[in-house]
Amino acid sequence: MTISVARLCKALWAFLLIGTLSLGSLTVALAQDSHIQPSSLGEVPTTGGMRPGPAAALAPGSATPEIEGVIPIAIQIPNAFVDAQVETVNIVDGVMQDPTGPWVISWYEESPRLGELGNILMAGHLDYWDVGPAVLYNVNNLNQGDVISITGEDGIVYTYEVDWRENFETANAPLDQIVGPTDTESLTIITCGGPFDYANGVYLERTVVRAHRIETPPAA
Repeated sequence: MTISVARLCKALWAFLLIGTLSLGSLTVALAQDSHIQPSSLGEVPTTGGMRPGPAAALAPGSATPEIEGVIPIAIQIPNAFVDAQVETVNIVDGVMQDPTGPWVISWYEESPRLGELGNILMAGHLDYWDVGPAVLYNVNNLNQGDVISITGEDGIVYTYEVDWRENFETANAPLDQIVGPTDTESLTIITCGGPFDYANGVYLERTVVRAHRIETPPAA
């Protein structure tokens, strides 16, 4: 049976075919690819990013609380047609866990939260074995200056501006540049990219988008 290009990218965040990648002091082992064949048509996505998050407005006259990092819950990237929920995933036994489905973006809990200094790491599928095009299928539409909006669990929207988008060969990816720490509020989004290796069922590159947080004017 012919295996479709639209299969699960099990090694989405495995930047090297062998070895490990370092996230600060944390060493992340690579996930292993497995052979999966389609069995049925996937579900139609929902507009998860449009669902309202919890409100956290202050009562009139109340003091402004000390700013702390906030967990992301939704993401919108207009120029890539992304409007999705953000789930929190962990690194288990040194392995960065895959997003749980084709229409969700994963935030890695070991990386900074919204509003904190450092490199916030997120990832999502380019396509999916029983669905076809997935949440980041149009990521290559993004260019410098495009806007990414992320809603935190505090109900506040944190806005980021794209600095660059680049494809890296899996075997030669500059890990420090991609997942290493930053001294500003940065955002890195990772997905599969480049040519597809039909023999092994994997993409040979990773598409990486880097953005920085920008200030936005208050709503009228």
